[in-house]
Amino acid sequence: MNVRLKMFAVLKERSGAAEAELQLPQGTKVSAALEQIGRRFPGIADVLPKAAVAVNLNYAGRDTVLHDGDELALIPPVSGGRA
Repeated sequence: MNVRLKMFAVLKERSGAAEAELQLPQGTKVSAALEQIGRRFPGIADVLPKAAVAVNLNYAGRDTVLHDGDELALIPPVSGGRA
């Protein structure tokens, strides 16, 4: 199945890509997709465990099952600001 990957901020900068297509087996969970993404883009592998994930514009957990045509967005953790 095909899943469209979108990456933002530091993930986009370190991977060198804002978007990519993933070829995944049917029934793949977000957690397995993240493993593949980490292998494909090793420069972001260390950030992936802390990244928020959205599937089709809705925040999703690591156990969410992906489907053909889904959009998987990775949002890096945000730090800083004032207390």
